[in-house]
Amino acid sequence: MTRRKLHHYNFSAEAENVIQAGKPLYGEIKGKWNQLYFKNDNPIVAELACGKGEYTVGLGRKFPEKNFIGMDIKGDRIARGSALATEYQLQNVAFLRGGIQYSHEFFEENELSEIWLIHPDPQVRDKDENKRLTNPHFLDKYAGFLRQGGLFCLKTDSSFLYEYTLETIQNASRYKLLEHTDNLYESPLLDDHYGVKTHYETIFTGKGYTIKYIKAALI
Repeated sequence: MTRRKLHHYNFSAEAENVIQAGKPLYGEIKGKWNQLYFKNDNPIVAELACGKGEYTVGLGRKFPEKNFIGMDIKGDRIARGSALATEYQLQNVAFLRGGIQYSHEFFEENELSEIWLIHPDPQVRDKDENKRLTNPHFLDKYAGFLRQGGLFCLKTDSSFLYEYTLETIQNASRYKLLEHTDNLYESPLLDDHYGVKTHYETIFTGKGYTIKYIKAALI
């Protein structure tokens, strides 16, 4: 492990806004995010596979009346989001270290008002479909956390993942496709991403990639 990664792991271990194995709230937080962590009744938004947490922090700054959770398996990544949220003194932002496949261990039925996926790995090989975070299994899992009418939103530079997710949502009985575009920055839906652009999204658009966007609701 590099010295930088070790520093980030140590930061996460000490940070009050990071919940991970070994910390008191880790085994208690399911269904109690409002009560035990945020200590308010505001709606909760989760960014899954949040990476460095740029989107989680960006939304947290724009919407102080909502609570935001960034979840990722990589402790060195979420440490950066944690540090940024601390720098901005955001009390409405938390980070959870864990794999998305275990998200049912941390979120209760009806606990989330929105779920965001921002440029997840498209997992283009057929044999890796079970890893795609928009496959039927994962969408059904998310439906267990979302409130009725709650939003599921995807941003991606991958045409493959965009088309795959469109088809998957259209075939899902628990979701209604609300809006979608294969070119967000040239679309009337641009305001839907609230002007929050991650580092990698800046790179993608700089190279000429178009950003795709899907919004669906739990029915």
